[in-house]
Amino acid sequence: MRAVVVTELSGPGGMTLQDVPEPAGEGLVLIDVKASGVCFPDLLISYGKYQLGPELPFVPGAEVAGVVVSAPVDSGFEPGQRVLAASQVGGYAERVAVPPAQVLPSPSILDFDEAASLIVNYQTMEFALERRARLRAGETVVVLGAAGGVGTSTIQLAKAHGARVIAVVRRDGADDFLRELGADEVVRLDDGWGARVRELTGGRGAQIVVDPVGGDAFDEAVRVLAPEGRLVVIGFAGGTIPEVKVNRVLFRNISIVGAAWGEFIRTEPTALEEVHAALIRHVERGLRPVVTSRYPLERAADALRDLEAGLVLGKAVLVQD
Repeated sequence: MRAVVVTELSGPGGMTLQDVPEPAGEGLVLIDVKASGVCFPDLLISYGKYQLGPELPFVPGAEVAGVVVSAPVDSGFEPGQRVLAASQVGGYAERVAVPPAQVLPSPSILDFDEAASLIVNYQTMEFALERRARLRAGETVVVLGAAGGVGTSTIQLAKAHGARVIAVVRRDGADDFLRELGADEVVRLDDGWGARVRELTGGRGAQIVVDPVGGDAFDEAVRVLAPEGRLVVIGFAGGTIPEVKVNRVLFRNISIVGAAWGEFIRTEPTALEEVHAALIRHVERGLRPVVTSRYPLERAADALRDLEAGLVLGKAVLVQD
């Protein structure tokens, strides 16, 4: 079978399409992959910068959707069943073998591209908004990095929970796209963006700020929080890990919370099915994962380069016939 193999930790340039043996493993679900999500962890792992560090050579790919080829008799899965899986690695291939605990039934209403997109970003943000931020209907959510995969999923899920959404974006030309997803306001990430958010919230500030960026935007993100507001740290796509002065947290009565979904389900594995069930309810009410860029498997490196360069609005996937 064909798979994209990382042979050196130099980013997308260190991977090639190769013929490799079909995966096998006792007790695993073998999946015929129809679509593989392209996500930021895939990019980090290609540089050796992710917390998960498989030995070279390896096949990247943390998100897959496809059809079961074979499964353990007690797994609850059957050949021919449509599934999605958080594979961690191995997803950039024609077939992947995944532990049953990481496999979930795919909603029949979604195509394979959409199903593959329902994994890392949407699971993370449902967990972040519902469990970590305790989002309530009517609250205002500010979304940094709004045009990326985390940002677009946050906009959709925050709206699904009944929130008002202010999208903060650096790139040009994304405003209409973000409004179509549900953003009530779009603010440019430049000098003065915090003042604009405070203006849009009547001077009080936002109840929740979602920050997958870190870097220079972090300090202003703290400032735009309303009393009892929650800043949700998702990651550090801006490249630097910020620091916070704890006295500001104390005297402004705000909270800064982390939302590391992958780490959480390692200690609370039942949360995976709970979050998936919540996402299915959103899908049944009309939510559709945003897929804007599709690449064939042999162009996986191009997909990651485009992701790294900020050229992907929403979600990119690798598709197979």
